[in-house]
Amino acid sequence: MLEVTAKLKIRRSAYKVEVKGQLVLPFEARRNAQQVVKMQSGEDVALKLPPGEVLRGGDLVTATDGRVIEVIAAPEKLLHVEGAALPKIAWLLGNGHVPVEFGDDFMRLAEVPDLGEALRQHGLAVSMIEAPFEPEVLGGDHAHHHHDHDHDHDHGHDHHH
Repeated sequence: MLEVTAKLKIRRSAYKVEVKGQLVLPFEARRNAQQVVKMQSGEDVALKLPPGEVLRGGDLVTATDGRVIEVIAAPEKLLHVEGAALPKIAWLLGNGHVPVEFGDDFMRLAEVPDLGEALRQHGLAVSMIEAPFEPEVLGGDHAHHHHDHDHDHDHGHDHHH
């Protein structure tokens, strides 16, 4: 099976690169560096990237057969949120380790049942859109990160110990 083990670290314009395939993936698949996915052609590809590596739309990756493959962020169902309470809500979501994409005066997050209504109750304007999802990722993939320290905050969740 074809394997992808590295992301090209060069600007696209630096060299003439011939792209020979596309991976159209939602965010969850682009942040899971160890899995089998399908290229647009239907060919199976094993992603074997370093832990914490997040693929972004427009990234180029190299396959074991020498091919350069373009990563495309698949459109996803998202909540597009706007309003004065954004900083407070963004902080709460971040504290809950929810992936959030920030733009000028808006944030976007994956559609979750009842979350849109909860955000509206805080006076935020929430609309449903379908778009590529490129949330902020600081310090790699938190889902596979271990916290070996104590910190108190008022929400309950498992820190994967």
